[in-house]
Order: sequence, then C-alpha cells, then structure tokens
Amino acid sequence: MAVKPERRFKVVADNRKARFNYAIGETFEAGIVLTGSEVKSLRAGKATIAESYADARAGELWLINSNIPEYLQASRFNHAPKRPRKLLLQKREINRLVGAVEREGMTIVPLKLYFNEKGRAKVEIALARGKKLHDKRETLKKRSWERERGRLMRMKG
Repeated sequence: MAVKPERRFKVVADNRKARFNYAIGETFEAGIVLTGSEVKSLRAGKATIAESYADARAGELWLINSNIPEYLQASRFNHAPKRPRKLLLQKREINRLVGAVEREGMTIVPLKLYFNEKGRAKVEIALARGKKLHDKRETLKKRSWERERGRLMRMKG
C-alpha cells in the first residue's frame, strides 16, 4: 500500500481546552466565510477559538463567539471581531450534526482553525459530549501517570 504524504497546513488557532472539557467524537473539516481583513488577521496568526461553538440557524451552521481581532491596516474596512461566521459543509453533513445535537444532546466544538495546502481557511469541528467532573479528574490522573512513567523509564535508562 502506498504511503500518503503528510498534509501540510498552517495552524492559526488550536482549541486545547476542548479535548479536556469534551469527549471528542466524529470530526469534520468545514470551510469558513471570511472577509478580507479577517483573512489578513488570520495570516498574521491572531485568532482564538477557545470559547467558541457551532450553532445551526435556518439550515446553516454558524461559528459563534470566535475572536479574530481587527486588522489594523484595514482602517474603515475592518470587521467586527466576534461576529458569527458561516461554516461551509455539505447539506447531509449539516443534517447529521444538527440531528446529533438535537437527539443526543451533543455539542459542535471547533478544534483547529488553519489554512490548508491551497491556502483556504478551514475549521476542524467535532461532535463532542461534555465530560463530567470525575471524567476530567481521571484524565488528569492518566496524564500525570504517563508523565511519571516516562521519567521513571528515562532514569532506568
């Protein structure tokens, strides 16, 4: 079997809290509708998606509460930093996501905001289920044990 070449893309924003607060299920790659000043700001590497989520409105998916700061050189043609941004997915993918949110009580969480090989801005979103407090504690225990085990293995040599 032929080995696939590794995908090259520039990650602009990463939601590291999502993997701690949510049990991540199925992931999707979505396009995002941006204005010119937003793209310039993203290329400068300034964006946060830590508190953002995706919501369905009128059969479309929207990225809510993501922060792309204003691009200073855009002057009067600038954008609102926290405006809702439309996500581009196929209709059946949107229906699957909306169905999982409505029926199973899941959340649509953005994991990464990046530029793909063609230079297009993309968002990696995932269906996620919120973790309970005891699940988070267990994750912390596993992480600290892995760290400690790595130290012990290095010391033994």
